Parts: sequence; structure tokens; C-alpha cells
Amino acid sequence: MAIALRLSRGGAKKRPYYRIVAADSRKPRDGKYLEQIGVYNPLLAKDDPARVKLDEDRAKYWLGVGAQPSDRVARFLDAAGIREREARNNPNKAKPGEKATERAEEKAQKEADAAEALKAAEEEAKNAPAEEEAAAEAPAEDAATEAPAEEAAAEEEAKSE
Repeated sequence: MAIALRLSRGGAKKRPYYRIVAADSRKPRDGKYLEQIGVYNPLLAKDDPARVKLDEDRAKYWLGVGAQPSDRVARFLDAAGIREREARNNPNKAKPGEKATERAEEKAQKEADAAEALKAAEEEAKNAPAEEEAAAEAPAEDAATEAPAEEAAAEEEAKSE
């Protein structure tokens, strides 16, 4: 028979009160149990000594014969110094879901595009004064080089007619 140290609920609706019991793990939560080893009243303040009352000797006995505590009872046993509880680690619990991940990727892409556009605008602003200086000197040169080309094109058109 597998024995579990677990909570058995009592109390009224929205007014819970729990017994800490040693029970056959196949029995229902509030069903028949082997022995009551303590009580837990979650309505009391966390620092209230009456919140958790536990018979340490009986808890040690049941652990000695192979009883497995539930997570909540293991916390109580750890707080009482009876049994060390290993910390749980679920790294996937904090990961966002698929849609949240997609939204985050889209947001990051938009920010990267905005940063790229800002960089391009800054470089364009830096290059604009240099282009203006080159454009101020170039019109005289451009006009001189473009005039003979235009004249040659006009002569070719005249010949072909």
C-alpha cells in the first residue's frame, strides 16, 4: 500500500480548513485516512503559529515507513525542519507562448527597421553637404560636357531626316 502525506479538505464553502493526514494514495482526497498528523488553516496570517500545527514525531514515523509527502506537505515539513525539500525548477514555465513570441519578434523587427532608417537618414544628412559642394562645382563642368553631346545628337537627327 502506497502511503501519502497530504491535505484533506474540510470547512465551509470559501472557508477552507485542512487536515494533514497519512492516507492510502488510492483513496479520495477527503476520504478515509490512516491517521491525522496535523492541521493547516490558510485563513490565518502567515506568521500565526496556529496556521500549521504538525505532530513531528508522527510525521517522522510515516516518512520512515516510506510515505511520500505532497508538495504542500513537503513545504510544511521543510519549514518544521523534518525533511529537506528540493527546489523545483521549470525553465519552460516562464517562456512566453507562440503568439507572444511572434509579437515580440515583430516588435524587434520593427525596431531594427526603424534604427536602420534612422542610420540611413543620418548618413544621408552627413553626405548632403558634401554633395552640395560637389553640385556647386559640377554645373559648370556638366554644362561643358553635356553641350557637345547634345549638339552631336542634334546633328545625327538632322542627317537621318
